[in-house]
Amino acid sequence: MTHSHRLLRGALFTCLDDPGEDNTPLPDTTRYLEDGAIWIVDGHIHAVDDYATLAARLPPEIEMVDYRGKLMMPGFIDSHVHYVQLDIMASYGHQLLDWLNDYTFPAECRFADAEHARQSAERFLDELLRAGTTTAQVFCSSHPISVDSFFGAAQRRRLRMLAGKVLMDRHAPAALTDDTLGGVRDSERLIADWHGRDRLAYTLTPRFAPTSTREQLDAVGGVLRSAPDLYLQTHLSENRGEIAWVAELFPERRDYLDVYEHYGLVGPRSTFAHGIHLDDGQRRRLAEPGANIAFCPTSNLFLGSGLMDRLACRDAGLATSLASDVGAGTSLSGFGTLQGAYQVGALLGQPLTGWQGFYRLTLGNARALHLADKIGSLQPGYEADIVVLDPDATPLLSRRLSCATTLAERLFALMMLGDDRTVAATWANGQPVHVRDSAAAGSA
Repeated sequence: MTHSHRLLRGALFTCLDDPGEDNTPLPDTTRYLEDGAIWIVDGHIHAVDDYATLAARLPPEIEMVDYRGKLMMPGFIDSHVHYVQLDIMASYGHQLLDWLNDYTFPAECRFADAEHARQSAERFLDELLRAGTTTAQVFCSSHPISVDSFFGAAQRRRLRMLAGKVLMDRHAPAALTDDTLGGVRDSERLIADWHGRDRLAYTLTPRFAPTSTREQLDAVGGVLRSAPDLYLQTHLSENRGEIAWVAELFPERRDYLDVYEHYGLVGPRSTFAHGIHLDDGQRRRLAEPGANIAFCPTSNLFLGSGLMDRLACRDAGLATSLASDVGAGTSLSGFGTLQGAYQVGALLGQPLTGWQGFYRLTLGNARALHLADKIGSLQPGYEADIVVLDPDATPLLSRRLSCATTLAERLFALMMLGDDRTVAATWANGQPVHVRDSAAAGSA
């Protein structure tokens, strides 16, 4: 059997564990090599070491890609994003519930058209890879074709993606609402077609409690109990008006979280976007079954929803992940998400270091999504999803990094000044899927 061998040479940084919150990482949690090498065999990382150490072991005629002068990291991960909302990014001036009615629902109605769904999926993945993001947990629309289109495009690019069809059977336009159980049946068909196929996984996707009846939420809980390897994603406690609405719709439940708990939706593979307005008891209730909160800082700031207390979640044992939440989020770039997270943290007296930021964007998010045995770190056996960063991408970034004297300073400056221009190349499953400034970029 013929094996595909590649070697990527250049500086590399990866996290091996949570580096902690201090500006000095905990011992043995990070690895940096100034002249490193990643040996890839058949889409997986075979070895990572100093180039000089690996050079003597390499097979003859191995394909070598020279990234000296760049910085290699694991591909970025986005735990919550709506691909069907790409065209309504930067829509002016509403908080959550009005924003949904005025912008989101009309945009999602267009995904009944198969060609629109196909083109949108391709365009979204082009942008995601241009930003260095190789894995995301994605909301599609309520139309099954939107899921088929997304998974088909992701499969062709050999990407590791999680996605699901939005479930809504009330309080939304007729063009978007499901028959109460029909949406669940559609989900079961999509699960059979896509879950576990190549690098794809299905995530059950009730939009949020107000747009699902008790009957639909109960049916979703039944599917999840019968197939615990499925994921679940929804929204929780993003906006005070939303919380009050949930209390009116579910007066028998003690709080918003209890709606999801009652129907069996809170588990180890459950992601709850936002979680801004939670108390410590609710955080502990989420932590106990192993759920995670997707922290969406640019969205929270844009919609004026509030400031998510990341360290309160940590103290309660609750995992958090980092997410763009496009379209309310203002950037698909992980750098934009990190910059927003720093700003939210600064307002709460909990600034984010470069160590912790890049950990959250890679291995931390992989752990929250139960994928840390596959992606999120540059280690032997992991899938070769890699982002190559250019410290000279802009004159300002280049000048700032040339003045940095420590790796901590370089990582923080890169985090705060980087953007999609900083991504020189993106690799997925051992193949280049985006090359900056290439005519073929995004079409691999």
